[in-house]
Amino acid sequence: MSGKSHEKIWEEWGELVNMAPKEIEDFLETDESRQVGDTGGDGESTGHKSGKRIVEIKRTNKGDLSDDQWDHMAKVVGYIKRHKAQGGPDEDAAHSKWRYSLMNWGHDPLK
Repeated sequence: MSGKSHEKIWEEWGELVNMAPKEIEDFLETDESRQVGDTGGDGESTGHKSGKRIVEIKRTNKGDLSDDQWDHMAKVVGYIKRHKAQGGPDEDAAHSKWRYSLMNWGHDPLK
């Protein structure tokens, strides 16, 4: 666990995961989604796998979330914060691997 309270994780999750489940699902089907991130050897990137879990979590009632889901939410919040802090490209952020990677994690920096 991240050491953060569930309330803090919920608050940050709500601010940072700004894509709806359907938006994430649709994006995960694109070539742009599949071409970014590190793969664990099975051909699917960590971010792509995470996106699938994010959709599941977003469709789960807060009171029904498992400890594993809370841990993943904390991981997602941390990833988005770190990746955003790196900053995006000066030109064409809309079509950048930086944006596509964040979108795999449920955050569209152009929203």
